[in-house]
Amino acid sequence: MFALALRNILFYKSRSLTTFFLTFFAALFFILYVALMDGSHNSMLQNSLKVYTGAIEVYKKGYREEGGNEYLLDDVGKIEEKLQSIPNIQAFTSRYETYGLLSFKERSSAAMIAGVDPQKEEQLSQLKEALFLGEYLKESDANCLYMGAELAKRLKVSISDEVSFIGSASDNSFAADIFKVCGLFQTGDYGFDGNWGFVAKNYFDTLMYSHDKASYVSIRLQNLEDVETTQEQILSALHNTKLEVLSWKELMHTMVEAMEVDSIFGYISITLFFVVIFFVIMIFTFLNLSARVREFGTLASIGLSRRNISKLLFYEMFILSSTALLLATPIAAATAYYFSLYPIVIEGMSETYKQYGIISDELPLSFDVFTIAWNVAVIYGLNFLSLLYPLRYINSFTPLEALRHV
Repeated sequence: MFALALRNILFYKSRSLTTFFLTFFAALFFILYVALMDGSHNSMLQNSLKVYTGAIEVYKKGYREEGGNEYLLDDVGKIEEKLQSIPNIQAFTSRYETYGLLSFKERSSAAMIAGVDPQKEEQLSQLKEALFLGEYLKESDANCLYMGAELAKRLKVSISDEVSFIGSASDNSFAADIFKVCGLFQTGDYGFDGNWGFVAKNYFDTLMYSHDKASYVSIRLQNLEDVETTQEQILSALHNTKLEVLSWKELMHTMVEAMEVDSIFGYISITLFFVVIFFVIMIFTFLNLSARVREFGTLASIGLSRRNISKLLFYEMFILSSTALLLATPIAAATAYYFSLYPIVIEGMSETYKQYGIISDELPLSFDVFTIAWNVAVIYGLNFLSLLYPLRYINSFTPLEALRHV
């Protein structure tokens, strides 16, 4: 039966080539489309985590909802000591953040001022890489302010200018100082560049009376996929019911929802594409088989059962689909793998889409063996489903009716 199916494929060349190329290009397009969609989502996530947000952050319960100095972390040194024993943690740092008022001459602007450890931030965030003008922070810096380029533009300040700061210290007392602008950063995220400034934590702790205190501890992981497991390990290690450990999925809930919605619309689009491909293959198969009714009548009259005829058509589709997929899959997989290592660069993309979290001109593809496998399985399934109605039509004829069919 397999040999007969192969002979039929070679005999009906136009039908065979059409089915082959439809399957080939559908598989190629589907694998690359999903790889591009997943890759863009991963890139958006990685870019957001690189800028400032940690993969996991440790807070005192109530800080994110209520804020205020009564919800600051105490004994930060002990928390950091316990985090060192967790294997998946690559780096961590404590940050002290507070809103304040920055003023320069006749201009003023509210801003989030954060006390950070400059060396540790190099391992966790993109602050140093985002240096636009001047110098990055050093641990020994005193009143040096490293601020966003958009915030500097709003205040009309430049390197070496002095800006006044007014805020509230950790004990709710009045805090004020004169900061000297030592550097400007530009990440591409307008909201971040326009509202944030950074000071060396050693100096900021003295100003804000926040020694061994922090707003939260930010953590970077070696393997982002194990975030839930690491989250549980941190909770177990800290063993403090007053603390909460939040992953990036909770910290960037809005982005996660946006990616899910984008995925839904992406799959709706690809589903419509496959519905069209499915009906094209099914209609073409139907037209081809309806022209072969007399052939099937002859086969039935010499003793082939309906089951054998169905098996024959199954083998024909199996050979065509398998050949197309065996060619399309490695080509698509190799392409996805290559562009996962060497992303596509679209100049100016970050400027156009920076409000959506895209701060890089690179557009990588995602290479995942499991995703490619289920993509191939979907194509396989659709091809065999396209045989059902033509088979039902063929089997509706008796051998005598089939022989007389015109």
